[in-house]
Amino acid sequence: MPTTHPTTAPVDLGVPLRGDDLRRAAAPLTVLVDPALRARLDRGRAHLRSVLADDERPVYGATTGFGALVGYAGRADEADQCDNTLAHLGAGQGPDLPGALTRAALLVRARSLAQGLSGVSGHVVEGLAAMLATTLVPAVPRYGSVGASGDLIPLAYATQALRGRGHAYLDGERLPAAEALRRAGLAPLVLDGRDALALVNGTSVTTAATALALDRVRAAHRALSDLTCLLADVLGCDTGFLDPRLIAAYAHPGAATVAERMRATIAGAVPSGERPLQEPYSIRCSPQLLGAAEDALCYVDGVVAADLASVSDNPLFFPDDDLVAHGGNFFGQPAAFAADVLAMVTATLGNLAERQLDLLVDPTRNTGLPPMLAAGPGSQHGLQGVQLATTAFVAEIRRAAVPASTQSLPTNLHNQDVVPLGTQAALRAYDLAELLWLLTGSLALGLRQAVHVGGRRPTAAGCAELLDALAEAIPPVDPDRPLDADVRRAAELVTGTRC
Repeated sequence: MPTTHPTTAPVDLGVPLRGDDLRRAAAPLTVLVDPALRARLDRGRAHLRSVLADDERPVYGATTGFGALVGYAGRADEADQCDNTLAHLGAGQGPDLPGALTRAALLVRARSLAQGLSGVSGHVVEGLAAMLATTLVPAVPRYGSVGASGDLIPLAYATQALRGRGHAYLDGERLPAAEALRRAGLAPLVLDGRDALALVNGTSVTTAATALALDRVRAAHRALSDLTCLLADVLGCDTGFLDPRLIAAYAHPGAATVAERMRATIAGAVPSGERPLQEPYSIRCSPQLLGAAEDALCYVDGVVAADLASVSDNPLFFPDDDLVAHGGNFFGQPAAFAADVLAMVTATLGNLAERQLDLLVDPTRNTGLPPMLAAGPGSQHGLQGVQLATTAFVAEIRRAAVPASTQSLPTNLHNQDVVPLGTQAALRAYDLAELLWLLTGSLALGLRQAVHVGGRRPTAAGCAELLDALAEAIPPVDPDRPLDADVRRAAELVTGTRC
């Protein structure tokens, strides 16, 4: 029997996935393959069989070689054709992908195949569902995909692990894949050439990484709108920069959405009268900045939703029309653009958080609070180490935020003469989202400390509630102590997510 039983609501592969489904895939998850879905799979499979029975109808990957070798015949034996598909793709390198990401990618793959247009055997989708009900995670190296003909190399490693080859994790332990399957109570997948190609010929790793990164960035975005309100209230700023008439005149929908949320959080705040007429941009322009991020994130929302509903494979089989359509539905350009946008948003939000913390620790700009928010400057150093770390985080984000989607590099004997590099874009966005999460936690910790060293208690009920939650979870920095765990605790509290 599987080592761990799912405890959350099931996922129905008959409907498009949601971001929440991908998050929950990190733990054992019940995935439904109902009779109607199985019938759809069987119908697509029967169509493939009828096409293969006609010697005049070649099917890429089932009767042919792969990629640039499509003009050559494949192997006649179906099991051999499976090996022919997967063996040459065992060229990945680097550390293994995070388990949560690998499992999310296989859930995305299961949904794509379950739509019945890939001609796969029904037991392939059922096998993926069975795996997701356990703690098993195929060991998949990070480097090797260009996101063009799908995430070929990483998905090949995942597929080989499900066949009992390579390695996999079970309950966090890295094992030979055959042993991990045995302990999990799973039978190795038996595949033919079409099954094997369908498992690897899609952008499921790219989609999953983009979706999970989006989730983290959205959580940080919401938290930063709240923390900006708390900053303004603690410093005693006038809240006129959120006036609904001012924001309406700006005419950007994201700014209106963000400002409405911020007004609700800061409602009731009383200005101290000690601040300048116009605040620095990191406060005064925050609804415009966060609003632009909101508009960009809405674009990414749409791309991710489309990817999660799509069939990413080649060829596709349409039984009603007796059609085998060879094309490019494995091409990850939409996610590449979306992940690049996500990286730009992350860089801008991270810069905002770092600038706000810098303002907060500077006695020339923070209405007289001690430097570095130290309880005893000199004998104590308060947030000095945290502020240094945030500088490093922002520098790392900026260095990595160069768009990947513009870096197309031909490969595969120019069969893949344009490539989106969506996998690079998505994995980069996934990594940067964690740095943004840490920047958000750093600002939250600074605000908790600011009130301890003389900052006023928030006058807005929403801001006071947020401060009290932080104060309950995190003791003041007095005396100095290592703050790495506190930054993570604060980030988890204000974003509602873990990294």
